[in-house]
Amino acid sequence: MRLDPRVLGYLGRALSHEYGAVQQYLTHAGLAAAWGLETGAARLREEAREELDHAERLTARLLDLGAMPGASRLRPVRAGTSLQALLEADRVLEAEALALYREAAEHSARVGDTVSAELFAALYEEERAHARVLAEWIDELRAAPAAGDIET
Repeated sequence: MRLDPRVLGYLGRALSHEYGAVQQYLTHAGLAAAWGLETGAARLREEAREELDHAERLTARLLDLGAMPGASRLRPVRAGTSLQALLEADRVLEAEALALYREAAEHSARVGDTVSAELFAALYEEERAHARVLAEWIDELRAAPAAGDIET
């Protein structure tokens, strides 16, 4: 298989995205902890660990292709003043990942890089699950009194 430069580009963008997601989830976990929302902070730390796993898998794929990983564009953290606002920012992050992974999987399959296509498709499904969990969590907060300020 010939190495496709766009696949490398997608892998690099994805790696930057995942490291940015780790940074955002850890920041949000720290804010939630500072607000006394320990359960929420623990859930956000777990999300950060899952995003780090994604980064590890992307790094491994880049190395398999003989490319040196380099996450050069970390996005700024989007914060908020309540747990619900943090989760809304995280939902935007997950939507961006879904769009990236769908496009990357389609391109990788089109150029015959089945290993990268399968990786991107798996990451897409995992991010889709993250997005579903975030949507459910946000719905729980909206339904609760003093939305965004409870321990969920």
